Amino acid sequence: MVKCDEVLNFWNTYLDIAAISDASHNGLQVEGPQEVHKIVFGVSACLELFERAHAAQADLICVHHGLLWGQEQAIAGMFGNRVKYLLEHHLGLAAYHLPLDKHAKIGNNACLLRSLQASDVRPFAGYHGVQIGYAGRLTPQPLSEIVQSLETFCGCRAQVLAFGPQTVQAVGVVSGGAYSMLPQAIEQKLDLYVTGILDEPAYEWCREGKINCIALGHYHSEKCGIRALSELTANRFPVDVEFIETENPL
Repeated sequence: MVKCDEVLNFWNTYLDIAAISDASHNGLQVEGPQEVHKIVFGVSACLELFERAHAAQADLICVHHGLLWGQEQAIAGMFGNRVKYLLEHHLGLAAYHLPLDKHAKIGNNACLLRSLQASDVRPFAGYHGVQIGYAGRLTPQPLSEIVQSLETFCGCRAQVLAFGPQTVQAVGVVSGGAYSMLPQAIEQKLDLYVTGILDEPAYEWCREGKINCIALGHYHSEKCGIRALSELTANRFPVDVEFIETENPL
């Protein structure tokens, strides 16, 4: 058992939530019990996760995509149902969005790049004046092997735009919905850009920029950071933790 405030203070400090402007409200979003016996971790706040957390006898849920995104909205409909479930079942909710993307050790982008055993890792991809991704160098290897490695690590099927070198060395990573940062990878003459999702402009950007792009899905590209946070929490506090997978192919 641990005090909820102790865990929240550690997360807020370790992830340095004040260091980047974010549409998400990072930190505590819905107050729950002050004493925490079990914490459930998941990618996105949704009823399925809440129900499974309650069934697992959790006191606190921690996610990457929370409920509060910097705008007023009526506590009604789908949003209201989610809030109502948390309150009725006395479940706390915390969320960490961009701070968990950009963290140098347990962030989504650092974890994805580390899975490829990259060296010379450096910050990459400016967003609101802060670099939120990472770039590095790989031992030269075929694009097909990198695709297979990332699919295995993330547990998904990737979408691939293969317009760059078939032997890859220089790679940049920004997880989630970051296809719009692809031109920054082109400007830096990277061989490969790894992200979550693509949209229509990405195809011609890759073809004209002569770069490869791997899209792992928004959900699957952002599992590794919240899982790393769960492991860190388990090692630091006398509390049970569990990562709950809520399957999402997008």
